[in-house]
Amino acid sequence: MKNIATALVKAQKAFGPALKTSTNPHFKSRYADLSACVEAVIGALNDNGIALIQKSYDCENGVMVETMFVHESGEMLECGILHFPASKADPQGHMSALTYARRGSLMAACGIAPEDDDGNAASKKVEKPTFLIAPLIASIDAATTEDELKVAYFEAIKVAGHDAAAKNAIIVAKDLKKASL
Repeated sequence: MKNIATALVKAQKAFGPALKTSTNPHFKSRYADLSACVEAVIGALNDNGIALIQKSYDCENGVMVETMFVHESGEMLECGILHFPASKADPQGHMSALTYARRGSLMAACGIAPEDDDGNAASKKVEKPTFLIAPLIASIDAATTEDELKVAYFEAIKVAGHDAAAKNAIIVAKDLKKASL
C-alpha cells in the first residue's frame, strides 16, 4: 500500500473543488454534478499514476457503488460500498440513484466537497481536506483480527472528526471487513 498511499497524498494536494456548474430547475439551486466531481480529481489522480474505477453492484431497491483506485504499481485501494435507494423502480429512478451514488462515493473517497456558494468564494482560498479517507479505509481493510479492526476503526473515526461522509465510508468499510473476518 506504500505506492498508492504516497500517490494519493500527492494527488489530493492537486485536487480542485467540485464546481457547481449545474442547476436544479425544481429548487433553483446550483450543484456540482458527477462530471464536475470527476473533473476535480481525475487529472491529479492520473498525473500520479492512479486510475479511478467505480464498480456497481446488483441491488434490489436501488444501486450500490464502490470507488476504487488502482496505482500503476498494481496496488489497489477499495473505498467501501455506498448504497443509494432508487426513488422509482424504473430506468430513470435507477440511473438517478446511480449518478448520486457515484458522485457521493467519489467525493467521500477523495475527501472533496462542492465549491463554497458564498458570494466571495472566488476570492477565498479553497480549503483542502485535512486528511485523506483512502488511507483510513486501507488501515481498516488491512486488519487481520477483530482487535486490529477495532483499533483501526476508532482511529479512523477520530481522524474523520465531524465529516459525516467520511464517517459513513469508514463505517461501511468496518462492516464489510467485520463480515469477512
